[in-house]
Amino acid sequence: MRGYFAIGAEGISKPMNLGALMRTAHAFGSSFVFSVNAADKIRNVYKADTSKSFEHVPYYQWDTIDDMALPKGCALVGVELTDDAVDLPSFRHPTAAAYVLGRERGSLTPEMVEKCAFVVKIPTKFCVNVSVAGALVMYDRMISMGRHAERPVNPGGPMSARELNLIQGRRK
Repeated sequence: MRGYFAIGAEGISKPMNLGALMRTAHAFGSSFVFSVNAADKIRNVYKADTSKSFEHVPYYQWDTIDDMALPKGCALVGVELTDDAVDLPSFRHPTAAAYVLGRERGSLTPEMVEKCAFVVKIPTKFCVNVSVAGALVMYDRMISMGRHAERPVNPGGPMSARELNLIQGRRK
């Protein structure tokens, strides 16, 4: 996959949620994980990350939005359930992106939304857990930017060359 991405959360307060987000980010190949204005107890996130992602994926903890130091050319993408946000399945991911999720039981601050180049939403009836939302965003990025074959028309996986030849032979 071309480019890189990072994922983080603003105002996150539960170490287990950040730990789950870090594990998932590690699994999807995130370049780094971050938090902005996290609760004090987040400082013990390493205890909540059972896969020891911090040994493989850098974690940046910024106290304020102004402290954020994203790489040059990295687009900040907010993930928030708002009326004007782009539905995630219709969104073209930037090559270099940092996705920021809102806090548990809350939203991204207006200041963070203002800093975002794009705001996307997961088309659900209501908010999902922050680590689940992060996993969905990373999965969507992988599917839309990865090197995967188009989905088949019929149920099931892609056909092997042998299966395709058998079907084409039957139609002749």
